[in-house]
Amino acid sequence: MMNFLGNAYFWVKAAHIIFVIFLMAGLFMMPRYFIYHQETPIGSEEDRKWIHRERKLRTIILNPSLIIVWILGLMLMVNIEAWTMPWFHLKLLLVLLLSAYHGWMIGYSKKLARGIRPLSDRQLRMLNEVPGIMAAAIVILAVVRPF
Repeated sequence: MMNFLGNAYFWVKAAHIIFVIFLMAGLFMMPRYFIYHQETPIGSEEDRKWIHRERKLRTIILNPSLIIVWILGLMLMVNIEAWTMPWFHLKLLLVLLLSAYHGWMIGYSKKLARGIRPLSDRQLRMLNEVPGIMAAAIVILAVVRPF
């Protein structure tokens, strides 16, 4: 099935990168939302506003972007038979971990909506670094292909 995308390959790759940018923006925004949300009293008007903002970020940006990134990424993977390339295995693992981080954030936003606040602001600030580190490693693997 190599090169089944033909001339569309670069358009699919461009769309993949665009939706990765959207996803990363959401992954950077959501932990900041959590930090501000946790400062509000549970059940207050401001608490309800943060719940609404987080839901919109999830449903409008994060979830659709993740789905589209995966669909386009799998198309690119099949097109170049990436599973035959050693660098791709590590990249795929990191993408799976970043997707798991996305899932954790979705779950945490739902906990905040229920008034459950298990993490400190400091812990959330530390977790906010995860997507940047992961994105840097993923880009290096995809562009440099070090092995």
